[in-house]
Amino acid sequence: MYVKNQMTTDVVTVFKDASIDLAFQLMIEKGCKQLPVIDNGQLVGCVTEQLLSEVSPSKATTLSMYELNYLLSKTKVKDIMIKDMPTGTPDMLMEDAAQLLINSGVDSLPITEGKKLVGIITRTDILKSYLELTGVGEIGTRVSIKAKDETGILADITGIIKDFNINIAHVANYDHIGSDDAGEIIIRLASTETETLIKALEASGYEILSVRQNLNE
Repeated sequence: MYVKNQMTTDVVTVFKDASIDLAFQLMIEKGCKQLPVIDNGQLVGCVTEQLLSEVSPSKATTLSMYELNYLLSKTKVKDIMIKDMPTGTPDMLMEDAAQLLINSGVDSLPITEGKKLVGIITRTDILKSYLELTGVGEIGTRVSIKAKDETGILADITGIIKDFNINIAHVANYDHIGSDDAGEIIIRLASTETETLIKALEASGYEILSVRQNLNE
């Protein structure tokens, strides 16, 4: 799955000469914690909720309301923005975008072509793509099978499923970190009529850890 398939193209941005007061208002109105900074259609930086909070006067300030408003209106986004913001590209794989988000410690990743901002990917988008890849919410049956990490195991399991003429919608493999036990193979089947198949898998020596059916999308 690629970033271009999940990114938001209608991005909330702020121009570099905007006041931090305006940036705060945008974040509150749009419900975002990070704003790309644009200059002539090109990405030049980023401001975050935390960054704006750090440069704003605290509640304990002795400034009058007039002085406070004046200060907020005069401080520009370009004066505090992060200039070396990590970015992604539309053709980047979602897992690479997720890794970049984790390594950078940011909540969203601006997506650019050259320096032109074309979209944005957030942590929520990453989670949604994971759910899509695993088939959560689709009609069918989720089967968790205990299986050793050995050559041919997956082929053997899918061969048994094929004999029952049931389509495999999604497959995932999970290792038990820190354990010498076998991991799990998670298979989502595009059918809810799987009772006989489950018995056949067990008869072939496979331990079924869980079976969960979803009858409604």
